Amino acid sequence: MKHRLSMITVLPKIFISRALSRIVFACGFVACVAICGCNSNTAPLPDTPEQSANGSSTGAFAPDNRADCLPAIDLVDQHGKTVALATLKGKPVLVDFIYANCATACPVLTSRFAQIAGQLGSALGAKVTMVSITIDPEHDHPAQLLEYAKTHNADRKGWLLLTGTPADIEAVLRIYRLKREREADGTIAHVTTSFLVGADGRQIRMYDTMEVAPATVVGDIDRTLPRGLAKG
Repeated sequence: MKHRLSMITVLPKIFISRALSRIVFACGFVACVAICGCNSNTAPLPDTPEQSANGSSTGAFAPDNRADCLPAIDLVDQHGKTVALATLKGKPVLVDFIYANCATACPVLTSRFAQIAGQLGSALGAKVTMVSITIDPEHDHPAQLLEYAKTHNADRKGWLLLTGTPADIEAVLRIYRLKREREADGTIAHVTTSFLVGADGRQIRMYDTMEVAPATVVGDIDRTLPRGLAKG
């Protein structure tokens, strides 16, 4: 299966190479990936990701923009309900991009999100929302996304899987400065970055989802909330 580079990249080369190597190792296929920040006020990120106490990469990157990443665009969730992205403001939102018939990278990405969801526990839905947006709206309708959720441990309260018209999905991708490109066989290049968006719709963190520890993401979410995750 071929996957071509189809995203505009602003992340450091080391990040992309790590994502590629992890996809090949985990899935046995080559996926070409590139990731960006939002559409406005975007500048290249630092050459290295944030470091842990022992000097290793955390898989987390500080965004370099103040664009609104929860725009007034209506999508549809896995239950057929219309969801205006702007209505998700008021809580932190963790966002990634997948597609349901992907058999390589996407299940790995969703598995990592499921680990994060497990650590969030009852805070998922109550204090934070998780959103997975399809990059294959032509094939991913609510029924397909619901089946994907049920078979990938993503059928949880507070975790939305969203689709929409191709025009609406591409409008969202443009806000994140992403674009999709379909191969002749129908496959689409993957996006292995996830985004932590604050209650105001502004990015707080970007993650190499293949690398970041779930506890790192949960810790960032905890620090985002005025009273943290554990307190009522």
